[in-house]
Amino acid sequence: MALSRLRHPVISRAPSLFKARLLSTTPIARSLARSSSVRNSFVDGDGTLLRPAPLSMFNGVCDSSILKLPSGVRNFSSAEIPLHTVIGMPALSPTMSQGNIAKWRKKEGDKIEVGDVICEIETDKATLEFESLEEGFLAKILALEGSKDVAVGQPIAVTVEDPSDIEAITSSISGGLEVKEEKQTHDTRNKVSTQRTSFTRISPSAKLLITEYGLDASSITASGPRGTLLKGDVLAAIKSGKRSPKISESKEKKPQSPPIHPQTSPAASPQLGSQVQQSDAYEDLPNSQIRKVIARRLLESKQNIPHLYLSSDVILDPLLSFRKELKEKHDVKVSVNDIVIKAVAVALRNVPEANAYWNAEKGEVVLCDSIDISVAVATEKGLMTPIVRNADQKTISSISLEVKELAAKARTGKLTPDEFQGGTFSISNLGMFPVDHFCAIINPPQACILAVGRGNQVVEPVVGSDGIEKPAVVTKMNLTLSADHRVFDGKVGGAFLSALCSNFSDIRRLLL
Repeated sequence: MALSRLRHPVISRAPSLFKARLLSTTPIARSLARSSSVRNSFVDGDGTLLRPAPLSMFNGVCDSSILKLPSGVRNFSSAEIPLHTVIGMPALSPTMSQGNIAKWRKKEGDKIEVGDVICEIETDKATLEFESLEEGFLAKILALEGSKDVAVGQPIAVTVEDPSDIEAITSSISGGLEVKEEKQTHDTRNKVSTQRTSFTRISPSAKLLITEYGLDASSITASGPRGTLLKGDVLAAIKSGKRSPKISESKEKKPQSPPIHPQTSPAASPQLGSQVQQSDAYEDLPNSQIRKVIARRLLESKQNIPHLYLSSDVILDPLLSFRKELKEKHDVKVSVNDIVIKAVAVALRNVPEANAYWNAEKGEVVLCDSIDISVAVATEKGLMTPIVRNADQKTISSISLEVKELAAKARTGKLTPDEFQGGTFSISNLGMFPVDHFCAIINPPQACILAVGRGNQVVEPVVGSDGIEKPAVVTKMNLTLSADHRVFDGKVGGAFLSALCSNFSDIRRLLL
């Protein structure tokens, strides 16, 4: 699950030339204004264009501070270069360090009006539209459509105010690219040349291996003292597949001799062929920014948070009867998960020590003042966790409507940041799959997550109205709590599970 580390993120809103909005047709979804551009109008004495500090790329229009472009960004060295603006990759969420260019809405040379969407940026949370707050013309696109892992602050485009300046900007950038590529090629040749003469001595065993395997000695880097080429260096070259072109060609031209060992099993050849086919039968699937964040955050969670697991079975029959009654008598349709959310929220209200998180900076437990339940929703891009805020104060029917709306927005990528950032407790329900029980990973900075399995019918003794135990078929569901042991001890965890089980045994408690 991908959640922000900040429960109440503070996003700076400095004066900006561009802003980002969520991919949505409603104006409410427009948020997270963040500047990502820099004015460039400074030229030093030798004709080299100077730029402001890279921080101003996403903190607003620069002032009188003058610096050259940061490392890795092209420098233009023409005194006649016109006034232009460099657009940097914005930080569209508190945890965003890089983003992907999903789509360019404007082409080079297009006019940009106030409010026009320039491009779509895929962040670690959602896909956002990058909206212009100033008029101009798109002179050059620096990060092409489909560019992956573009660091925050790295230039992605250049704009100008006058369309006649587009050609000058384009030629300046192209010239800078050619010089840079030529320099890289020259450096690569020098490096190869240095490597070819990197050894002065060669050990006898290394020399024997070079002759036997037909290696090019000049292509092997020596690691021994005083530039001695060792046996290990040659073995490493053999492992990497370095062979002399001449010997390889001669081996290829040499006709294959008949098999020397006719006693080899004829079934071995088909097996070998199938193994070769199996080794090639794979496909590399590129990860989205959301999935990369999920992988990183879950790994950090398992490495840094001491997980405490507590499990209990609850009888689901009262809940199912209550759900059936709501549908038949009141025409209210709710899911089992909606009632689980309400039951968890009421249990957290009764045991406030469980509604807390660990403050790593202060090294202490912080109690949350509201009960905000994060619900795991599977999407094509990864697992999202929209939040039902103040769930203990809402009715089951209102929770049901809100969850349906949030889940639909999550699957279409239209969740606003305040709808998935934060939360005090998470619920992951796999009851719709044949999963009886599982242990979920805590979603930091939260301290708890409840794993909900499916309901199974079992036979167990039940005390009847006459006080006699009789075998009966009941529906039981497993609940497994994963808790941060720095926040939870056995007493708090046991008290929470006890309160939760009471809510399931007497489902009408949720109506109070």
